[in-house]
Amino acid sequence: MHRESDSPVAWWCEPGALERDTDEGSRDLMAMRILLLVLLAMMHFPAAHAEGGRAEGGSVDGLDQQRVKTEQELADLRQAISLSDEKKASLEAEVARLDEDTATITRNLIETSTRSRAIEERIERAANRLEELRIDEAAARQSLQERRGVLIEIIAALQRMGHRPPPALLVTPEDALNSVRSAILLGAVLPEIREETAILATELGDLVRIREEISESRDKLTADMAALAEEESRLSLLFEQKKRLIGEKQAELAKQTALAAELAGKATNLESLIQDLGREITAVQEAEAAARKAEQDRLEREEQRLAEARETATSNGFDDLSRIAPAMAFADAKGLLPKPVAGVELAGFDQKMPSGETSRGLSIATRSGSRVLSPTDGWVIYAGPFRSYGQLLIVNAGNGYHVVMAGMERIDAVLGQFVLAGEPVGAMGETRIASNVNVDIGTRRPVLYVEFRKDGVPIDSSPWWAKTNLKESSG
Repeated sequence: MHRESDSPVAWWCEPGALERDTDEGSRDLMAMRILLLVLLAMMHFPAAHAEGGRAEGGSVDGLDQQRVKTEQELADLRQAISLSDEKKASLEAEVARLDEDTATITRNLIETSTRSRAIEERIERAANRLEELRIDEAAARQSLQERRGVLIEIIAALQRMGHRPPPALLVTPEDALNSVRSAILLGAVLPEIREETAILATELGDLVRIREEISESRDKLTADMAALAEEESRLSLLFEQKKRLIGEKQAELAKQTALAAELAGKATNLESLIQDLGREITAVQEAEAAARKAEQDRLEREEQRLAEARETATSNGFDDLSRIAPAMAFADAKGLLPKPVAGVELAGFDQKMPSGETSRGLSIATRSGSRVLSPTDGWVIYAGPFRSYGQLLIVNAGNGYHVVMAGMERIDAVLGQFVLAGEPVGAMGETRIASNVNVDIGTRRPVLYVEFRKDGVPIDSSPWWAKTNLKESSG
């Protein structure tokens, strides 16, 4: 006996329902009831995810929410990873064994930064893939949710026929998919919904596959985050060691840094800042003189070198980590320089910005806390805050070339220091720093702005960058 006034699902958990129905229907029809209940139950697991699917499916706002969710997930993962006391002690002992000279420390800094950069690029690719998978998962859940009404109607029809599906407890797509496959194998699918069931089975299979790939991606991310935490700890120890070795110069350095900060407060733009630094700061004057001498020495060597030997020197010059002058002329380094951070290019040279202004450099969105590497050999002629640029670093690469980097939260290089290409010189913060060089580029991620200048005029940096494996796209 059935009850027309009951809800289609009110009797699922009624005591004795299963026993009464066992004698009322065939095995095939019972399997069909199980299938329908499985599919209906599937629509509810987990409830939070189903809601997320409805909120996030397809719209621009939904994609933005998904991107924020993925970034927050990575940030939480990074915060949760910490090195054991044993690992920290091991790293401290490793750094303590290094020779007491800055060249050895610098070499280790670059080697560690190279490993960190490779890990960061893997993390960037994995994060992008995880974001895509989350969007696919939300779309799959939304598609399944849209079929819920059809399933309720079918169950209601079965109730009116006097057949009540037994209660079941299914909480994962894997459970639902296994039950659907079993029902199909038993031939328990009614002809009129056979096509619908096949579609649902396919969508369930897609959802299971997506969930498995998400799990694998998260495992890889966790492993890479742990490896990166170790390398960053090693970098911090190396920086402390290097600072200790140059401690004797701190008094003079502090005086010149204060003068540089005073000039920065008076300068109206980057051009005037660079000019004023060259006139007033002893360390900058020395850097400029060293750059001129290095260029002159290089030109003299070029005159004596055979053409074939020059090609070898160009490809191997960066391997000498003990050098105290640029490995080659900046103009000859095209296609060889490492980008200062791993990330996604948001705006390039001469590109129109949403604000209507034209970009004079390269803007790269990167992960929070990312280490910033010097893209070139050169002398630091400014390191500190400048107007709305945030922390600003200017490197004299010689022969009239300067590299400007802005948007960092912290700078580790000091005024007058000779830095090598690939040497860490700073770190990004947690979010984008408001600046007149990276506004209106549509991201909350920290953004590094990089500008190349020749004789004070901004130039296109793209010919100088070495090729990277990272997929670079706007977004």
